Amino acid sequence: MTAEGVYVYAIVRAGTALPKGVGGVGSPPAVVRTIRQGVLDVVISDAPPQLRARRRDLLAHQELLMRLADGGPVLPMRFGMVAPDERTVLAQLAAEEPGHVATLDRLAGCVEINVKALPAQNALPTLVAEEKNVRQLRDAARRNPGYEASLRLGEAVAGALARRAAAAGQRIQRELSPRARAVASGPTVSGCALNLSFLVDRAESDAFLSEVQDLAQAHREHAEIRLAGPLPCYSFVSSDARPVPVGRG
Repeated sequence: MTAEGVYVYAIVRAGTALPKGVGGVGSPPAVVRTIRQGVLDVVISDAPPQLRARRRDLLAHQELLMRLADGGPVLPMRFGMVAPDERTVLAQLAAEEPGHVATLDRLAGCVEINVKALPAQNALPTLVAEEKNVRQLRDAARRNPGYEASLRLGEAVAGALARRAAAAGQRIQRELSPRARAVASGPTVSGCALNLSFLVDRAESDAFLSEVQDLAQAHREHAEIRLAGPLPCYSFVSSDARPVPVGRG
């Protein structure tokens, strides 16, 4: 098999050591190397033919980024970033070097933690007990069952679940934001009331994760909280992420 371009994993400060014993994407795992432009290194390997988002390759990509982050700040690339050749990579890096340096400075010592809030599907008894309109529609459907009654009840339940999840998500966001350096909104996810990523000091990540779990338990009747992280700081590689203006406590 022949390589099909250059696979790009990350941008790091010049001289950042590559982690030992960690390969890149492909089967067998590609040999990872760096190329240098000014004060920056780019972590690359040969791109495997017919690259696909296979689980082993996704995990290899993420494992390399997390191990790199142990040695300093990392500007991570999303999975599947392939350039035609090293010259193209270096030319683009040279054009954007000052911005990349500033981003690495901003991400130093940080990890990303993603929090999603979804409707609490397992809390229907509580919803019926607390939502008068839903309770009335349920009773009406029991007295006069039929398609229209079931439809109205289903719409009311779905609306109440979504509204309660959104309110819980807003409360959780208010609780967590002061503990983060920055907050970034994630893409819209169907059925998801909240999708936020938090830029958190690596040294405080365990405490942050613990607080999220406590909040998830406290709001379990209103939202299902899904947690991912620590992650490479994918959501904070641009200046679009909102710095948190309040004091961190």
